[in-house]
Amino acid sequence: MCEGDPVNQDWEDRVTAAWATFDDYAEAASDSSSAKGPAEFRAVIDKLVAELPQDSPLGPFEQACAWDSTGHSDKAVPLYREALARGLSEASRYKGRRAKIQMSSSLRNIGRAQEGVELLTPELDAPSDELDDAVRGCLALCLSSLGRDREGLSLVLGALAPHLPRYQRSMANYARLLVEPQD
Repeated sequence: MCEGDPVNQDWEDRVTAAWATFDDYAEAASDSSSAKGPAEFRAVIDKLVAELPQDSPLGPFEQACAWDSTGHSDKAVPLYREALARGLSEASRYKGRRAKIQMSSSLRNIGRAQEGVELLTPELDAPSDELDDAVRGCLALCLSSLGRDREGLSLVLGALAPHLPRYQRSMANYARLLVEPQD
């Protein structure tokens, strides 16, 4: 990023700070005397997004996250699509992967789990990072919504196995056997 570019560490820090207050808005939504609520939180994000260049993929991504987090998966999906179409994965591989995970979850929430499976399946072969388990967990939920529980359970057990203090090999084998054809 060059100097004068609104997408800099200061902007990222302010977005992070806004998200750190999200629970305040969520809790306030249940208190009828509070002025804070989901719409006010989305307005905070919209104000930050307004600082971005018109074609930035970060704008629709942050707005999608805000809609999604305030219970509007239907409004989030088109914004995630827009962010990815604008090159979010090229701008930030990490945020691009987050968008795919979150959009898959939203697709499942609105009854389009197959699209979530199609979006996340390639992520199983993507370079590994800290989001690997989230990919597997969300993909497992999408598979379960499609009645493919054994495949989903296999993914979840496979993701869990490396974190266990013991039985890693056994659990990984059990996960594999759930989806391998039986002899």
